[in-house]
Amino acid sequence: MRFIIGVDEAGRGPLAGPVAVGLVMVPEGFDVAREFPGVKDSKKMTEKKREEVFGMLESRVAAGDARFIVEMGSASDIDEHGIAAVIRSIIARSITALPSTYRNQIPISAMGGARILLDGGLRAPEEYEQETIIHGDALVPIISLASVAAKVTRDRLMVELAKEHPQYGFDAHKGYGTKAHMEAIRRHGLCALHRRSFIHLAK
Repeated sequence: MRFIIGVDEAGRGPLAGPVAVGLVMVPEGFDVAREFPGVKDSKKMTEKKREEVFGMLESRVAAGDARFIVEMGSASDIDEHGIAAVIRSIIARSITALPSTYRNQIPISAMGGARILLDGGLRAPEEYEQETIIHGDALVPIISLASVAAKVTRDRLMVELAKEHPQYGFDAHKGYGTKAHMEAIRRHGLCALHRRSFIHLAK
C-alpha cells in the first residue's frame, strides 16, 4: 500500500513561540476533501472550523484511516539556525517518525512508499518522492489538513504558554506582532519565548 503525506507549517512569522510543522499521512486514494468537508488553508478558516476539522482528523486516526504528527522548533533554535533550516530539520525527522505512529515503526519504504506533497517553498530530503506546490495549502486538501493540524496544535500551545507569561497576551495574538504585543514588549522586555532575531524586523 502506498501513502500520501501532506506537509505544511504554521507560525513562520510570529515574534514569539515555536514554529510548527504538520504532516498528515493517508492511504493513496483516500478522498480528503470528501472525508473532511470544509477543509482549506487554515488561515482562511475560523478557529471553530479548524477545531472541528482537527477533531475529525483525530477520529480518523482512532479509526486507523490516517496518521499525523506535529513537531515544533523553538524560538532559541530559530535564533541560532534560522527558521528555514529549522523547518527543514523538522520535516526530515518527522517523515522518519510518522510511520512509527502507523504500525510498529515500519519505514515508509517498507510500507509501499509514499508521495510527499508540500506547501510553498517547503522541501523534504532529496531521497523522497515529493512535489512542492505553490499555494498548496489552498489547493491540495491533504496539505490543507496538514496546515490545520499544525495551526491548531501551535495555537493550543500558545494559549498554555500565555499562562506562564500572562503579561504578553499570547493567548490572543499567538505571538504575532500585533500592536498590543509590541506594546507589551516595550513595557516588559523580551521573555524566553521571543525570537530575538525577529524583533528588529517589527520595529
